Amino acid sequence: MEGDKPAKAHRSPHSGAKADKKKAFKKKKKGLDGEKSHNPRAFTFSGGYKTLEKAARRKMDIDAKKTRMPTADRASEEPPPYVVVVHGPPQVGKTTLIKSLVKHYTKHNITDVSGPITVVSGKQRRLTFFECPNDLQAMIDLAKVADLVLLLVDAKFGFEMETFEFLNIMQTHGFPRVMGVLTHLDLFKDSKTIRKTKKRLKQRFWTEIYDGAKLFYLSGQTHGRYPKNEVHNLSRFISVLKFRPLTWRSAHPYVLIDRFEDITDPELLRQNERADRTISMFGYVRGTAFKPQQRVHIPGLGDFSMKDITSLDDPCPLPNKEKKRTLNEKERLLYAPMANVGNVMYDKDAVYINIPDQHVHFTKKSLLVGDKAKEEEETAAAAANGNDIQSDSEGEQGEGEKMVRTLQDLQSSMDERLRGSQFQLFKHSAPIRNEDFDDDEEEEDGE
Repeated sequence: MEGDKPAKAHRSPHSGAKADKKKAFKKKKKGLDGEKSHNPRAFTFSGGYKTLEKAARRKMDIDAKKTRMPTADRASEEPPPYVVVVHGPPQVGKTTLIKSLVKHYTKHNITDVSGPITVVSGKQRRLTFFECPNDLQAMIDLAKVADLVLLLVDAKFGFEMETFEFLNIMQTHGFPRVMGVLTHLDLFKDSKTIRKTKKRLKQRFWTEIYDGAKLFYLSGQTHGRYPKNEVHNLSRFISVLKFRPLTWRSAHPYVLIDRFEDITDPELLRQNERADRTISMFGYVRGTAFKPQQRVHIPGLGDFSMKDITSLDDPCPLPNKEKKRTLNEKERLLYAPMANVGNVMYDKDAVYINIPDQHVHFTKKSLLVGDKAKEEEETAAAAANGNDIQSDSEGEQGEGEKMVRTLQDLQSSMDERLRGSQFQLFKHSAPIRNEDFDDDEEEEDGE
């Protein structure tokens, strides 16, 4: 009818169960669903063949990134010790760290850290520690032979220029395994500052090396050594670390010299001080084998020809092949000839046993039966001829040897001799004894 009012328009509800249902449907249709979807790695494929193909392609990409060219390990059945270079700026704790590691592995205390220091770290592994000096040429030479680098960083100061220089050198010569060590953490008084410093330096270290690189923390020292538990954690990671052989090193022979000797004829040097020297060098051969008359390069000196190569006994051998959990004390060997550690020294044609001066004792004459009888016969023959002869052994003895023999034959100590000594002022007076003074002092104390 013309007079009727128009029909009221439909108004959709803005609240209620029906309105919430419609809103959820629209969000799901537009992809704005707030609920988390299921984890595709945890559950099976929810899509069709395209989802399955995509997942398989992603897995193959990950496997392709992990694949590497197979590297041939040309090491012998008993491989040479791995070279562990300890690098860091001055006064960061390199010497203290080497002393602590040697003490942990061998139970020996070393005072002078100089040259390579070889220790037996396990049943099938030996380590050679070398402290890198603050010199660019030494950094280049050690970066060529290092299997593992312990990069020391002063936590109070942060990364310094020497650290970045050594990292660039290692990238040039083939990057070995690197482990970071933070020292001087005991200089921080606030625990919150220590946590922030550790986090900041850890992120910086990962940026320079790779994400997940190992970084150890060393706190203060006790009696010139780092804490035992911190050194133990570091040594465990070093002992189980897997070293990947570098291609260039595996194809070229090289030697890290443990010690050297000048075997030039002394008469030739007496006639001409600038004569060519003949040097005998000792060390483990790494990489491939040397060839006779091969030209070798000595850093800083030039190229030279080898005259002879001789195989010697291993001064720091691995323990026997028996199955056991730990090494005993006799198998924890230490070989550091440049640091004056170790009593046995292997040469080309001889083996030398070094006895410290404090352990030198002369054999008494009464025990030398053969020499004593020979001297008595010579003395009796000389007396029969009316000649005064001196014993050869007494004539060959120097003043120092006579003094040592006299001190060795002493039956009482210096204190006992002083206690029994006496002093006489006049010829007919009673002697003054040391005991009289001791009795007087005791009486005064009693009063």
